[in-house]
Amino acid sequence: GPEHSDVAARRNNLGLVLLVLGDLRGAKAQIEQALASDVKTFGPEHPSVAIHRNNLGRVLQALGDLEGARALYEQALALDLKTYGPEHPTVAIHRHNLGRVLQALGDLEGAKALYEQALASDLKTYGPEHPSVAVHRNNLGKVLQDLGDLEGAKAQIEQALASDLKTYDPEHPNVATDRHNLGRVLQALGDLERAKAQIEQALASNLKTYGPEHPTVALHRNHLGRVLQALGDLEGAKAQIEQALALDLKTYGPEHPNVAIHRNHLGRVLQALGDLEGAKA
Repeated sequence: GPEHSDVAARRNNLGLVLLVLGDLRGAKAQIEQALASDVKTFGPEHPSVAIHRNNLGRVLQALGDLEGARALYEQALALDLKTYGPEHPTVAIHRHNLGRVLQALGDLEGAKALYEQALASDLKTYGPEHPSVAVHRNNLGKVLQDLGDLEGAKAQIEQALASDLKTYDPEHPNVATDRHNLGRVLQALGDLERAKAQIEQALASNLKTYGPEHPTVALHRNHLGRVLQALGDLEGAKAQIEQALALDLKTYGPEHPNVAIHRNHLGRVLQALGDLEGAKA
């Protein structure tokens, strides 16, 4: 029947697949049902409820509901701290995800502290070569970049990339994420050609993995456009950012933060091209 815990587990897993595929509304519907079912079956303090809260937070964050995501991550983290204690791998995951939403909300020091705790915990649990450690290094690098520590960011993301290349095929999505983020740091450091090469590789990998309509592809196109603009290829930049904007409009609708980011970047390219009215619009 529809309320059984096994059904809730399948709904949760289906929701995670839909999230990866970019079907955010489908993912939200499945995980919400899983959460409601397990709250009814087990009560609000159960570890399965914490898992569903965490995963629903991931979907809300992808949809741009950062405060909703933050509330769910905080609840999941509090539950699992009570259940498992501070050193458990599940607690590290929830710290990491809460850090991601704090970073998106502009609380960079709060995000950094959570990433560092997650990294330290998983280094103790798994050792330095584990994929979870690479994920934490990658995101710690991103927040260090936002804090202005570009060399620290580069060091963390390079370690994540080296580890993931050892673990995965070079076309794997985790490798593509590392390459994309390394490209962003290299751009900030002024190494534009190497930045372009890394982001182009990330884009090519994820086009192969996900196809041309996926939100991650839009992210790569947007940042590739920014590098091309910095290199003086304004028409190339315009083409990439227009594609990113069209994809995210289709995925998220016109009110999503990613859409606003792409519009802003496209406006800057149009301004550089002399299309002031287009830029203003």
